[in-house]
Amino acid sequence: MTSRAGTADADHRPAPWVRSRLRADPAAALLMAALAFVTVFLAAALPRLQDRGADAALRDYVGHRDLHLSSLQYTSATRPGDTAAELAAVQRELTARVGAQLTLSPAGEARGARARTTGDLNNPGYTRLAADAAPKLALLHLDGLADRVTLTAGTWPAPADASAPAGAPLPIVVSEPAARTIGITIGDVLDSGTGEAGARRTTVVGLYRVDDPRDPYWDDLGCPDRACLHLDPLGNNWWQTTGFTDGADLAALARWGGGADDFWRLPVDPAALRADRLDRTIATAGSFLAGPDAKALVPATGRTDLRTASFLPDVLTRARDRYRAAMPLAAIGPAGAAGVAAVVLVLAAALTTDRRAGELRLLRARGASRTGVALRLLGEGAATVLPAAALATALALALLPTPRWGQAVLAALAATLLALLAFPARAVLPRPRQDGGARRAIGELAVLAVTVAAVAEVRRRGVGHPGAGTDPLLAAAPLLLAVTGALLLARTAPPLIGGLAALARRGRGLIGFLGLARAARDTPGRRRPSALPLLALLIAVTSAGFGATVLDAVDHSRLRAARLATGGDIGVTLPDYATVPPAFTGAAAALPGLHTAAAVRIEPKSLLIGAGSGDVKATVVVAEPAAYAEIARTTGAGGFDPAALAAAPGGPDTPVPALFSRDLAGSLASGAPRLHLGSGGELRTTVAGTVAATPALPDPGLPFVVLPAGPAAERLPALGKPNRWLAVGDIDPEQVRTLLRERGLTQPTGILKLIQEDAAASGRGTHGLPPGYAVHSSRELAAQLADDPLQQAAARLFRYAAGAAAGFALLAALLTLLRAAPERTAVLARLRTMGLRPRQGLALIAAEALPQALTAALGGGLAALAAAALLGPAFDLSTLVGARVGHALGPAALPVLLPAAGPALLVCLAVVLETAVAGRRRLAAELRAGDRP
Repeated sequence: MTSRAGTADADHRPAPWVRSRLRADPAAALLMAALAFVTVFLAAALPRLQDRGADAALRDYVGHRDLHLSSLQYTSATRPGDTAAELAAVQRELTARVGAQLTLSPAGEARGARARTTGDLNNPGYTRLAADAAPKLALLHLDGLADRVTLTAGTWPAPADASAPAGAPLPIVVSEPAARTIGITIGDVLDSGTGEAGARRTTVVGLYRVDDPRDPYWDDLGCPDRACLHLDPLGNNWWQTTGFTDGADLAALARWGGGADDFWRLPVDPAALRADRLDRTIATAGSFLAGPDAKALVPATGRTDLRTASFLPDVLTRARDRYRAAMPLAAIGPAGAAGVAAVVLVLAAALTTDRRAGELRLLRARGASRTGVALRLLGEGAATVLPAAALATALALALLPTPRWGQAVLAALAATLLALLAFPARAVLPRPRQDGGARRAIGELAVLAVTVAAVAEVRRRGVGHPGAGTDPLLAAAPLLLAVTGALLLARTAPPLIGGLAALARRGRGLIGFLGLARAARDTPGRRRPSALPLLALLIAVTSAGFGATVLDAVDHSRLRAARLATGGDIGVTLPDYATVPPAFTGAAAALPGLHTAAAVRIEPKSLLIGAGSGDVKATVVVAEPAAYAEIARTTGAGGFDPAALAAAPGGPDTPVPALFSRDLAGSLASGAPRLHLGSGGELRTTVAGTVAATPALPDPGLPFVVLPAGPAAERLPALGKPNRWLAVGDIDPEQVRTLLRERGLTQPTGILKLIQEDAAASGRGTHGLPPGYAVHSSRELAAQLADDPLQQAAARLFRYAAGAAAGFALLAALLTLLRAAPERTAVLARLRTMGLRPRQGLALIAAEALPQALTAALGGGLAALAAAALLGPAFDLSTLVGARVGHALGPAALPVLLPAAGPALLVCLAVVLETAVAGRRRLAAELRAGDRP
């Protein structure tokens, strides 16, 4: 009997709460899990994206620096017993100690010995550029030379023969191109005179060719691939090359060079650098320069005179400053997305609470405590939120791998807690009283005070300055402006829409009045919290609009900076010996897309004589006034009236009207000075005006004078030979380069030809043009400035965050729409029985949804414009632009238009589509359903 009773009790045991609730409403559980998954995934993914972008930008910045700038350089005086084996032992010790704290790049490591002085090659018959300027030889030992060069003739230097007499020539190898230039042949004994240790003689035993002369490995190893041209101000120019000797007896190298220094180069591997450890890396590099680690290397290597030199801390410091300058700009977008996501989670909790209000009241009526109800709801949420959050976090960590995961996990944890606790907190916490107007006003004033403080702090500190770093208050300033705007709209929008409804009531139709009246206030059956969807839309539109304004300002500032640096849309520069030929200017005038062009002569080494207290150095720009004025107006660099430079024909003593830079204005008080030109000759001038900048000189701090081409050439014919060409318009730079190759080249002679050939050998020619010739394009320069991983990462994060915010805002509108759909459908069903046509029903719903969507779009757009106007003066966009532009952020309507109109249009479209689908239902079924809460 007892057994049967126990079995019956077991059969009628109440089902677990969580399982019952999930089975009762599986759709709601799946929607909550999906919302938690998306929110947590974005919360974990955005920090990972920021970390990946920061690391990529740091590695790209350091990797594009010269190898010697990212290396630790160690030197020590060569000792009598030093050999290549001894250098290798020191290298291993240095690598072990430095590599334990800094990841090194073995491919760039170098070790050897370098003679302290060069030697003249006094052999008769060798090529000399001047009678008393003999070719010079620098002597090195480089371990592993044979791995990077190819022996083309002769043999490698052999160790010195013990039986060789004292003072025997030191065997060396030189590059084949250098031997051909200087006239060296295998077997030559190179006579470099006599030093303190006796005769300085070497013998060439082999010739080699460098496998890759452009390899950064050779950056600081002299001139190993050819004979380099060295220019002397007095005209005593000479050739110089580098020879290499064996490392078996480095003391012989020291005797030849009057001493020698052993060297070890340890380059840091850019691929191992991390932005979050940048401060630690800088401190470690500094310690190896002049710190405890540097001191510890002395006894470890046995080199008491070990010296360290490196530019690595400076390079890393500049990279850190760039990263910190971009961090606040990159954090604004994710802050807006986080704000919208938080509003959506709170909105979802509020809607769920309204939907289950009867159930919760019944539980409380049956004796359940607030704590008990909260624990039940918490368990119900844990069954859906926690698995989705764990899966989302794991997926974000797997799809976006980075070495660090702390920030991503913390952000995911915060999003998980909000998704988990929002519904229980909303359900069990006491609701504010309906007459709590004073409490609401105090809260709104508090938000306004925080917003004002944040804006004032942003304007005081500035954003985007090098080394500034991220401040949460600064990153949240646009978000706070959006919240303040939403609170203001929540107070002002209902009366305004109500006023429009009152105006519509005077009209003939009722559709507009009913729609506006329903939009202005909540009807008895509609208990959804109307402020939260408005807040979500406003934050999304403000964040996206402000981000779009920043990106638009960056693009325009980058293009303007490129134009200023180029002198227009196209700038052609020539070497000192060349001038712009008329054949080129004539053919260039017919290029498609050309708007205005000007051939300009620049005299960089001129003097203003009699200017103020003394002579002043200045650069003279000679150009045709009308064309040059148009270029100045187009580029925004010192526009002027070309009529100011008009001058009547005259003799050599007739003054020429001139525009002076503003920094020379103080020198003009005693009258216009005379110009002594760098190419010779003098001109008298008259002051035609002052300008702040000029297109031909991108450096704003350089004093300059602008002269009209015609009058100036009449006085001094040399000024009629232009050496630069500027143009504005949509011009293809490749067409200009082709034209310059065909009709614009001047063949140099003498030393100028040697300079050109040496520059070509070093790889300084561009686009098939000889060295010194270049065609600069503002479009190409802007693209080059934009090709920066730091800028691209910040812009990418802006776009992703704006897209996420817009998606969450649309989700907020859809949640509200789904909650109000039954009541809306019932209203339409009643009105249909009264003769409302389907088209009128759609018009009614559109009239109800449109004011709220337009209010959010207009408010968000105005908030974005206000954010740009209030915060713009504090933003320094130089890091994102890639050039120094200062404060270039201001309000702009066009970038805000799409972020403002897009979400509003989608919300209205979703409402109309849902209503159109619901309108096909049977009216009788809707009327039987009655008014649903």
